Amino acid sequence: MRIPRAALAGGAAVSMLLMTACTTDAPTDASAPEESASPEQDWFDAEEYETQLAQRDIEPEGPEDQPWLQAIDPEMVDTSEYRLEGDAAEEPTVCFSNASVSNPWRVTGWITMQQQVEALQESGDIGEFRVSDAADDDNQQISDIQAFVDAGDCAAIIISPSTTATLTPAVEAACESGAPVIVFDRGVNTDCAVTFIHPIGGYAYGADAAEFLVEELEPGSTVLALRILPGVDVLEHRWAAAQEVFGDSELEVLGYEFTEGDGAQIKDLVTQHLQRGDVDGIWMDAGDGAVAALEAFEDAGQPYPVFSGEDELSFMRKWQEEDITALAPVYSNFQWRTPVLAADRILDGEEVPQEWVLPQNPITEADRDEYLERNADMPSLHYAQFGGEDLPGFPEAWQDR
Repeated sequence: MRIPRAALAGGAAVSMLLMTACTTDAPTDASAPEESASPEQDWFDAEEYETQLAQRDIEPEGPEDQPWLQAIDPEMVDTSEYRLEGDAAEEPTVCFSNASVSNPWRVTGWITMQQQVEALQESGDIGEFRVSDAADDDNQQISDIQAFVDAGDCAAIIISPSTTATLTPAVEAACESGAPVIVFDRGVNTDCAVTFIHPIGGYAYGADAAEFLVEELEPGSTVLALRILPGVDVLEHRWAAAQEVFGDSELEVLGYEFTEGDGAQIKDLVTQHLQRGDVDGIWMDAGDGAVAALEAFEDAGQPYPVFSGEDELSFMRKWQEEDITALAPVYSNFQWRTPVLAADRILDGEEVPQEWVLPQNPITEADRDEYLERNADMPSLHYAQFGGEDLPGFPEAWQDR
C-alpha cells in the first residue's frame, strides 16, 4: 500500500465540511467503547468516500508551486456578471465572516489570510478588508452576515461557516444581496455561492492515517483511536473512513476515546489503556495533543507506537527527534489564501471553479525533514503546510502570534 502524494481535494458539495465545537457531551466512562466493523450509517456516504479516495490520485490543475491555486477536476463558472467597472473597481471592499480563530489550525490560517490580503491591498486589487469573528457562535455569525448584507457596500462576501444547517439561510441571504459569495473550509446546504473552496475532505484524511497503520503494523496488532468530539461531520467522516480501512484489515481496534483535544485527558486515557495491555498504534482524527499521547508511552516505559498525527510542528518535531514511525495527515491550511484570491478573480470577471478542491497531501517521513527545515523558526502550534512563505509578513507574522 502507498500513501498517495498527488491529490487535489474535494468532497462533493452535498457533503459540505463542518469543523466546529459540538454540544454533545463526551463519554464519562474511562473505558473505550467498542465500535462496529463498519462505519455508522448516519455519517458514512459510500459514494463520497470512494470519490475522495480516488481524488487523492488525481493530478491537480494549476501552478505547481502554488497549491492554493490548484484545483482537481474543476468545473469553471462564468463570473462576468460580477466584474467591477469604473470607480467601483478601485480598491473594492471585501467582507469576511469567520466562524472563529478558536484553535491553532484556524489561527495559522487566519494569519496567512491576512498576509494575502496585505499583498492584494499593496497591489491595489482590493481595498478595505472588513472582518467579523463569530467565536463559534451561530447566532453571532448570522448577525454578522446580515450586517454585511445591510451595509450594502461589500463587493464580495467570504464566509467560513460555524455550522452547516444553521448557517445555510444566512448564506442564502448573502447570495440574494447580489454580491458574489465565497464559502470555504466548512460548507452549507446550498450551492448559491459562486465557489466553495476546500481540501479533499475527512474521508481522505481518515483513510490516509488508517492505511498507514495497516501498512506498518503486523496482523493482530492493537490500535487505539483518539477522537476530539462526536457529531462534527468532517471528524465523523475521518473516523468512518478509518473504520472502513480497519474493517478490511487484521488489526484489532480497541475502540475510541473522546478527548476534546485536551492534552492532559489524552495522556490519562492512553495511560489507562497501556495499563490494560499493549497499544501498538494510535490513530487520531486531529493532531492536537499528539505529543501528550506519546508522553504517556514514555512515562509507562513502553516503546512508541506507530502513530498518525497531523502537520502541527510540535508533533512533527517529536516525530523527528524520537525517530517514531509516523505519518502527518493534512487538512491543507494554505486554503486560507484561496478565498481572497478567488474574490479578486471574481471581481475581475475571471472564471473560477464552482467547487474549488485543493490538494491534501499527507506528510511522510520522506518529506518530513524538508517541511521542518522550512518551518524551523516557527512556533510549536504552527502548521507545516501553511503556504505563506512568499507573503509580505513572512516569517514574523506567524512567529508573533
